[in-house]
Amino acid sequence: MARSFKLPDLGEGIHEGEVLKVLVNVGDKVAEDQPILVVETDKAAVEIPSPFSGAVQAIRVRAGDLVRVGDELIVFGDGEEPEEVALAPAVKPAAKEPVEAAVTEPVAEHHGPVPASPATRRLARELGVDLRQVRGTGPAGLVTGDDVRSAALGAEGPVGVSPPEPEPAFAKGTEAAPPTLLRPSTVAVPPLPDFARWGSVDRVPLRSVRRSTAKHMALAWSQIPHVNHQDWADVTELELLRQRHKEAVEARGGKLTLTAFVLKAVVAALKTYPQFNTTLDTDREEIIYKRYYHLGVAADTERGLVVPVVRDVDRKSVTELALEMTALIGRAREGTLSLEELQGGTFTITNIGALGGTGFAPIVNYPEVAILGLGKAQLQPTVRGTLEEHEVVVRLRMPLVLAFDHRVADGAEAARFVNVVIEALESPEKLLLLI
Repeated sequence: MARSFKLPDLGEGIHEGEVLKVLVNVGDKVAEDQPILVVETDKAAVEIPSPFSGAVQAIRVRAGDLVRVGDELIVFGDGEEPEEVALAPAVKPAAKEPVEAAVTEPVAEHHGPVPASPATRRLARELGVDLRQVRGTGPAGLVTGDDVRSAALGAEGPVGVSPPEPEPAFAKGTEAAPPTLLRPSTVAVPPLPDFARWGSVDRVPLRSVRRSTAKHMALAWSQIPHVNHQDWADVTELELLRQRHKEAVEARGGKLTLTAFVLKAVVAALKTYPQFNTTLDTDREEIIYKRYYHLGVAADTERGLVVPVVRDVDRKSVTELALEMTALIGRAREGTLSLEELQGGTFTITNIGALGGTGFAPIVNYPEVAILGLGKAQLQPTVRGTLEEHEVVVRLRMPLVLAFDHRVADGAEAARFVNVVIEALESPEKLLLLI
């Protein structure tokens, strides 16, 4: 009896992943809990174990395929002969239906596996097309790439795709309200032109961490009304403190950076202004206040941007934070972070100071409501005193920018939040009380 293995739920909010490796071949005998696939999802590579023992009868995916939770991956049998074609459902040849019939017949929803090649399935996932709603024009109803593309464009005719829904009334200037007042509406994106008309082009698949980042940033930018508040912090005394203690931390295998101190300063600000440690539930129109402080720290890796989460920052010393961040960022760059280490953040810090620049405006890490960006600390002439009596001194100053969701906080609250961070960074004695 053949048994189908489908992609299981890999964690909170995880709906899809990219197959990195297929660890078995057709005909292999597999034991229960034996790793059979490596899938990268939400920036972490996860080994998928087999839920049962048996012989591999068919493999429906290959390295590079994008799969969603519930997609069939491997078929197991009890000693049956393996399928000759392992990467796609078998389809019997048959004559195409006349175009006229395809136009007039209603779309029949598939209740079993949809006949389509892995490449077509991948294309459908990328374009957001439900294959069960597409009538295939290939042999015996095989769904082709052209069918999927036509469906994505809302085409009518032989493809048999339902026409696009009419434009909502609120977009036509009537008094009707959008589906939710808190969530911005989406706008259909027109198809791209054929750039090859004007010269040579190369197409590179958007994969792995870059694809995950692209989707997440598009979601965050489309859903959150961003506002930015910028300021400078004088970290001269803090840098002297860091230099005095960095060797002790290095002796324990860590790296003491200014970011470790910023973590503690941010927690002080979050406790003072808890609205920045929340998530906005647009469906229920509620603000979710989190009573824990798990801060994400953006890490630049060869594979792209990764944000491991440092948990319970309020309960750890600066030294403990420095050691933990060193380990997390190391695993991020090696690509060995677990899913748990990438989830549960309440606020994010991103520091591009090592790369230079005078500042930048980061995008809020959805579903959080705020992110703090740090620029390069640099020596600058600073004027102290009054108009009548003043002096110019050289100080080490670091730019900060707080990007936040204007639906849950106002500009004045953001300024006060940043002031708490700056006050803690500029006064090492006060910061020591937070350690």
